[in-house]
Amino acid sequence: ELLETVSKGGGESAILHHTQRNKKLFVRERLKLLLDDESFLELSPLAGLDMPYGDVPAAGCLTGIGKICGVWCVFMANDATVKGGTIYPIGVKKQLRAQEIAMQNRLLSVYLVDSGGAFLPLQSELFPDKLHGGRVFYNEAIMSAMRIPQVAVVCGSCVAGGAYVPTMAEEAVIIDKIGTLFLAGPPLVKAATGEDVSPEDLGGAKLHSKVSGCSDHFASSEKEAYECIRNVISTLSYDPLPEEVTEHDSPLYSSDELLGLAPRDYRCTLPVKLILSRLMDGSRFQEFKANYGTTLVTGFGHVEGHLVGIVANNGELSHDASLKGSHFVQLCSQRSIPILFFQNTAPHTAEPTSISQAHSNRLKAQASMMAAVACSAVPKITIVIGGCYGSESYVMCGRSFSPNFLFLWPNARVALVDSRHFATVPQARDNDCTGDESELKHLKEKLEEESSAFYSSARLWDDGVILPQNTRKV
Repeated sequence: ELLETVSKGGGESAILHHTQRNKKLFVRERLKLLLDDESFLELSPLAGLDMPYGDVPAAGCLTGIGKICGVWCVFMANDATVKGGTIYPIGVKKQLRAQEIAMQNRLLSVYLVDSGGAFLPLQSELFPDKLHGGRVFYNEAIMSAMRIPQVAVVCGSCVAGGAYVPTMAEEAVIIDKIGTLFLAGPPLVKAATGEDVSPEDLGGAKLHSKVSGCSDHFASSEKEAYECIRNVISTLSYDPLPEEVTEHDSPLYSSDELLGLAPRDYRCTLPVKLILSRLMDGSRFQEFKANYGTTLVTGFGHVEGHLVGIVANNGELSHDASLKGSHFVQLCSQRSIPILFFQNTAPHTAEPTSISQAHSNRLKAQASMMAAVACSAVPKITIVIGGCYGSESYVMCGRSFSPNFLFLWPNARVALVDSRHFATVPQARDNDCTGDESELKHLKEKLEEESSAFYSSARLWDDGVILPQNTRKV
């Protein structure tokens, strides 16, 4: 239901305004004209869903991964039905994440620019810092130096910062009567100089194709523009390694059964192999150190024909389990095998007043696994299938350990601690703990709200909430 809400952008009236009055295609229609097929992974679609920026329902920026002319591309497309494509802080964060993915995986980048520029009342959250709006242009320059191609379509208004995105791309297409490109639009020209000027005269397609040279290709329609971009991409001489076409088996058990296996309680009582058997090709899994450190399951298998290493929680991450995990991650790194982490971490219980030797040893073993995960130079993908709590989040390659991708199931919880551990308040000396109980209740409610998968995804702490049965495809 949330994905359906977000897919409507700024709502029915905004879409009508965009498509009928302004004669523009909706952002998702634009992608259909560009992509080879329906295989498109939208990244963090729920970003900005509950952010406090007036009535903005989403980020106003659609990002994703798909193929054009057989080449994998990252897409960054403004949705002008959301506040005219105006850039809010969450939109900047979303675009920077897409560029990070492009750089890390050397994916060609496609920008569909239709933006009113930065939302000025929030300029302190958009402009000055290292990871604010200017970083988008810095990344474009760095990607160009890395020889990662970038192309752009000016398919609407490109104002202020939005104007630099297409001009820094390698090749740009502008659409007649629809695309405009300027640092400040006609209203600001009027305010500053008293001169009346039309958008076309100030920064239309003919001006930038014939006079300024800011655009490399002129298109008379949106359809022509996307055909042009597909032709450009076909001549970029950018051919990533061809994918091996390998036959693969489906799991022996239906992926739909994952809906009934998704953990609703985060104490790791569910045998994780039940989940793996519905994700691995042919339900085959070659386990590593099967009888040692059994609260962590490690081993090798295939997903959609790709050999991967599996690191999956099966209980509290003990000393032995952490040592096993460290060993296995190092093996994968040595053999250049990508790693899939399945997180269902055990919440930390209240520690005893005196720290035992066993506890100290476990900390040291977990630190060893953290180092192995951080330094492992292979692709890492993390799926949070249940709880994501505390330091075990780091050990299991949570967001702070920079997995290539991190996805959540809808039942996932992301928090430092589990709010259920605050069941009681120690009795106060004056036997009056009403205030403490009230404060505790408020804290528990806050933790409960903030640990939701949707709270996480709205803030771009992950790359999206996915349905369990779609995990193999994603």
